[in-house]
Amino acid sequence: MFQERLSRVAQVDRPVLIVGERGTGKELAVSKLHYLSSRWQGPLVALNCAALSPTVLESELFGHEAGAFTGATRQRMGRFEAATGGTLFLDEIGLIPVTIQEKILRVVEYRQFERVGGSHPVRVDVRIIGATNADLPQLANEGKFKRDLLDRLSFEVLFLPPLRERKGDIELLVRHFATRMALELGWRDVPEFTDEAMTSLEQYGWPGNIRELKNVIERAVYASGGSAVEEVTFDPFNSPYEDNGSKEMASDYGNRNPAPSDPFVPGVDSLEEKVREMEVAALRSALESTKFHQGEAARLLGLSYHQFRGLYRKHKDFLDEE
Repeated sequence: MFQERLSRVAQVDRPVLIVGERGTGKELAVSKLHYLSSRWQGPLVALNCAALSPTVLESELFGHEAGAFTGATRQRMGRFEAATGGTLFLDEIGLIPVTIQEKILRVVEYRQFERVGGSHPVRVDVRIIGATNADLPQLANEGKFKRDLLDRLSFEVLFLPPLRERKGDIELLVRHFATRMALELGWRDVPEFTDEAMTSLEQYGWPGNIRELKNVIERAVYASGGSAVEEVTFDPFNSPYEDNGSKEMASDYGNRNPAPSDPFVPGVDSLEEKVREMEVAALRSALESTKFHQGEAARLLGLSYHQFRGLYRKHKDFLDEE
């Protein structure tokens, strides 16, 4: 659905807003929009609006005249001029100050602006694509984003799905990033991921989306040394050494997630079965509490990652039953 809408709106020369969580691939979507449009032979110019102060941002967007401020020794072209005939991608558009939004609105409506320190209009022909993970209508309600500008930029609003909603893409992305990493390392063969490793990747919640997946896969391939990838490290800061913090977490976890209350009856119940039930219940609860982040689940249970993985393998069939 997303790809179909993107391809369709690419042919219409109007502004587009792309909304999505961090790491979902907004830059790739913008690139596809540009190269599928009639402007594909023109420039694609990008600017991260979150990385600049308001003063610098205004100069970057609209350029400045010589003498406009201290250090402005010559006239400088801005991103709007650089993108004329093509596409201007404004990343983190929700963070642009209102005063600068007013100048952008003028460009959208009249296709002209004045450089900082200038008085002569500069005409441009630019398609604007904005990207954000913010709630722009809410920002407009709070007076932090101009409603008129939002109306003009939202000819089409494309919502990029997070990776957790695209489980079918994970294996394809894993192989893609693994191949690229193996080539970078100069390896002839690409390490395979075992079924258990792939299962852990598919069950993880991916709060950092594709960017996080890329880092995890590159780290796993590098650590494999060319052998098959059997285990995946989601959190590189997860210490392999037990500490008081993990013990306290385990204690707190035990208080919040008590063991099943059914008493053990010798001669009636099987001790082995009862232990299995408790271990499966603890594993399932820890995984659900951490959105299936196995490293965090291990810490929650007071186990090392390798101990957790051993217990997970032991009860994998029972965990998959629900």
